[in-house]
Amino acid sequence: MALLSGEARVLVAGAGITGRAIVTALAPFGLDVTLCDDNPAALRAYPDVTTCPPHQAAARISDYALVITSPGFGPETPVLAAAASAGVPIWGDVELAWRLDAAGHYGPPRRWLVVTGTNGKTTTTSMLYAMLVAAGRSAQLCGNIGSPVLEVLGPPHESELLAVELSSFQLHWAPSLRPEAGAVLNVAEDHLDWHGSMAAYTADKARALAGRVAVVGMDDAHAAALRDAAPAPTKVGFRLGHPAPGELGVIDGMLVDRAFGDTLALASAASIPVPGSVGVLNSLAAAALARSVDVAPEAIAAALESFQVGRHRAELVVVDAGVRYVDDSKATNPHAAEASVLAYPRVVWVAGGLLKGASIEPTVARIAGHLAGAVLIGRDRGEVAKALSRHAPDVPVVHVVTGEDIDMGDTAVSPVTHVRRVTDGLDETLGSRVMTAVVAAARELARPGDTVLLAPAGASFDQFAGYGARGDAFADAARAAAGSV
Repeated sequence: MALLSGEARVLVAGAGITGRAIVTALAPFGLDVTLCDDNPAALRAYPDVTTCPPHQAAARISDYALVITSPGFGPETPVLAAAASAGVPIWGDVELAWRLDAAGHYGPPRRWLVVTGTNGKTTTTSMLYAMLVAAGRSAQLCGNIGSPVLEVLGPPHESELLAVELSSFQLHWAPSLRPEAGAVLNVAEDHLDWHGSMAAYTADKARALAGRVAVVGMDDAHAAALRDAAPAPTKVGFRLGHPAPGELGVIDGMLVDRAFGDTLALASAASIPVPGSVGVLNSLAAAALARSVDVAPEAIAAALESFQVGRHRAELVVVDAGVRYVDDSKATNPHAAEASVLAYPRVVWVAGGLLKGASIEPTVARIAGHLAGAVLIGRDRGEVAKALSRHAPDVPVVHVVTGEDIDMGDTAVSPVTHVRRVTDGLDETLGSRVMTAVVAAARELARPGDTVLLAPAGASFDQFAGYGARGDAFADAARAAAGSV
């Protein structure tokens, strides 16, 4: 902890929620802290801290002994690239939290149970936390869900265990993290614009496996490939099928532990409230982490039976005329959208947004047989349309556009392709108008027994403030159309 001693100069990159947690955590050390952000309004919220724009910090980066960054800042961000070039150490907020906790700064170190993966992190971490609580264990939910880790380490929190959701961004800047147990659920193309390559993205996810117990999803090829190379002395897998020794899986409809027990039944798969195979996999991963700290099967079963799915995660919005409307706006990449669609027999798929460099082709090829129709939105809807034209040419498609031209020669997917135009203008009502048009189109395509599913496969920031705003707009439009508002 020499870098946090004396009057060392420390640069904090990012003035948002994470930046505030970092500044607060550094306050007792008497350091010379400078905060940088490209949002002047955000900097004005810190009247007692020296602030500057990132380009000024980059110009004098050698003045600092350490840079601590918010996770959204990527390696190519100029101020961080300047730090790396100058040999200035770069930590993330999770790295700072880990080092302070391991050093006993907050009292006895906590036992970290870390969850990462391309999809399912929040649900799995929430399930894990519910299992710990059901077992009567002292625990906190934190990381990429709830509060930053730094905020739950100090008083009044005195938890034994931390259920920590970590993104690939957070793990990239946490090289010394060694959790009690860590899980990689799955690894699929996502955030390649940030990481630069699939290999770099996968390597960052693998940092969760450097502690005592490494848990990996064996049904996912990329995740399974990480198990043997993981430095953890105990390696555990989980799968939908019959588990081998050292794994958790499913036998005769029961979740079973063959890693921490001798074919020990944990819970009925039928009790899991998350639809489809993804719900079973999330439950198995959470159970593996819970079992690594001796949580009893009874607590695991009780937690799963009472578990409530989070907002915008396969959330049933309304049933109208025999059609289910489901908000899975959190499905912000193709891998997540695929799992979501495959949970239902016939789907009118609401898709589009920002694909972030990921390919939609393999997903569309695998879900084609489940599609009754598609309603496409957002900047990269043309990529989805092209994939549909190749792999599901008979599926009717509607484009909801916001005033821009559409080249039907490039994106037409069947003779019944249509365009619904929404008056352009990126204001606070755009999302509502887009989703009103989406739901109207979906109602025409759906028949009783179908599911109209918002599982966009892309990020939302081209048209919405975030995936939550996108999901809310969809839910509001579906309820209004059903007359249940």
